[in-house]
Amino acid sequence: MLTSKQRANLRSHANQMETILQVGKGGIADALLKQVDDALTARELIKMRVLETAPSFARETAQELAEKTNSEVIQVIGTRFVLYRKNPKKPIYDPDK
Repeated sequence: MLTSKQRANLRSHANQMETILQVGKGGIADALLKQVDDALTARELIKMRVLETAPSFARETAQELAEKTNSEVIQVIGTRFVLYRKNPKKPIYDPDK
């Protein structure tokens, strides 16, 4: 569990990131879960977007993806959200700095 200070630090990193994945009308399918899991392993911090055609809202989608990928929701703004999962072998971001 991250503290609010750690979340703020990660939000500052995510602020300049581009959206790399989108959730569409198919919702959270196995293929999307695999992509999110791979992206979290490679990048640790990812920004996603929920399209208007998606079956659920951004906050619900972010929570569900976080549970299924063992990650944490850092931020949800409008249709975009940020997920974080530390890579134990090769960490990129230090939430404490």
